[in-house]
Amino acid sequence: MRNLLLLGAVLLFSGTVGASTIYKYTDANGVVTYTDRKVAGAKVMVFRDRMVENTERHVRVTRDRHAGGETLVVHNDLWAPVEVELSITNQGNTTGVPEKPVRWILPARQQVRLVTLGSSDGQPPRYTHTLRHALGDPRARPVVSRYPLPWVGGPFRITQGPGGQYSHTGPRGRYAIDIAMPEGTPIVAARGGVVVKTENNQNGRGNNPAGNFVRILHDDGTMGVYLHLQQGSVAVREGQRVSTGNLLARSGNTGNSTGPHLHFVVQQNTGMQTVSIPFEFSQPVNSMPNFALGGEGP
Repeated sequence: MRNLLLLGAVLLFSGTVGASTIYKYTDANGVVTYTDRKVAGAKVMVFRDRMVENTERHVRVTRDRHAGGETLVVHNDLWAPVEVELSITNQGNTTGVPEKPVRWILPARQQVRLVTLGSSDGQPPRYTHTLRHALGDPRARPVVSRYPLPWVGGPFRITQGPGGQYSHTGPRGRYAIDIAMPEGTPIVAARGGVVVKTENNQNGRGNNPAGNFVRILHDDGTMGVYLHLQQGSVAVREGQRVSTGNLLARSGNTGNSTGPHLHFVVQQNTGMQTVSIPFEFSQPVNSMPNFALGGEGP
């Protein structure tokens, strides 16, 4: 608890907004201290956010066998649309194989009979199928670019901004923002929408770099993702509709994180790739959240 209070004090009094480096060291009395000033022997707190989200079991293919051959049915069990691409290769006695991979935009919680294949010799068709998918509808167009601060309390500090040197370099997280804050800080929805996916059971580093998280689908088709949440703190369920300011969870230090913080990113599908998109907060991070300053258009 003392460590968290010290970290909170550093964030409260550390000056102007912007990406900063937070150092951690143990003083002569054995007290762990956090500071934004470089001290001999101090180690830089690195916030790594290599997001991995396993959705393969939620977007899948089944075979419907019938007298004429078989039909490949693609299922989307997620609470968000997905773009799918189905490829057929290594075909032997198979007819009806499309010349190119078949793409389709599959709404949330639906399925589609995408390809029907026949046989040239009366035996079951022989082939290999490969399914790729990306979360979100590529036809979506963002209508909001400014977001309220998605937490209660503060003020805090940005520790890594868009294109940050530690991890915000790949397409999924290039425009993400890391905000260092004590564990247990209430995290609230920056925008309303439908909860698509959650993880709530990870303790410490666990087996998912994202740690515990909440993904929300906004009405314009973009998605807000809140990462590294405290174990057992997620207060919403998949399929639930939430409004701006509703409690989602509490901040933590789970997954590929070496310091307590919130990783917040806005994403959309740009065509078989779910990528982060630019956004900004509607007020300085080192101020108390004010939901009267809601999201605004570009």
